Amino acid sequence: MTARLYGIGVGPGDPELMTLKAVRLIEECDIVAVPKSGDSEGVAKQIARQAVKDFDKKTVIEVSMPMTRDVAVLEESHRQAAQQVESYLKEGKSVAFLTLGDPAIYSTYIYVHKKVQQHGFPVEMVPGVPSFCAVAAKLNISLAEGAQPIHIIPASYQGVEEGLEWSGPKVLMKTGRSMKKVKEILTEKGILDKAQMVQKCGMEGEVIYHSMADVDENSSYFSVIVVKD
Repeated sequence: MTARLYGIGVGPGDPELMTLKAVRLIEECDIVAVPKSGDSEGVAKQIARQAVKDFDKKTVIEVSMPMTRDVAVLEESHRQAAQQVESYLKEGKSVAFLTLGDPAIYSTYIYVHKKVQQHGFPVEMVPGVPSFCAVAAKLNISLAEGAQPIHIIPASYQGVEEGLEWSGPKVLMKTGRSMKKVKEILTEKGILDKAQMVQKCGMEGEVIYHSMADVDENSSYFSVIVVKD
């Protein structure tokens, strides 16, 4: 195997949702990198451990990915993470970098991917099941039908109010730490009763809410809301 960085999506939480390709590449790679940051610490590792044979025999490294919006801190952490990964690539070792859900959707991995690629090393992204697709399955609903557009909205950032005005189903991600605000906005817009949520989808402690009125304001970071008119 040519030394390469693989950004591997391990899905939302259920190890059975990991793809065959993801499992194979983790087994084949010399090094497994796992993000260490806030609520995400160890989660991707625990998912993979349940699906990958002899995972505990792998060489696993932790890569610091702090949960902050400080641009300077983030840039430095991404630089250090890329440097850490590249040290193994230079030795001819392939690295499987695990990330929750899919590496193309709000993944901190992508910043490392870009830097390593810019430095001339081979990189590849391996898709995983996105959390909102798993959530729709848990709720037994479709996300969109016919010509409906789907809107994916990061709920802890500005622009939530505007996004909820768009036509079509809405998915609110990164809601956990802004749950009180999100519920207030949904109530103000008269669509609280059109929203459903799954907390920790596919993980231990999973809770399905068909009514947002039952949702605690201190919900887990791993909470996804679906709003359908």
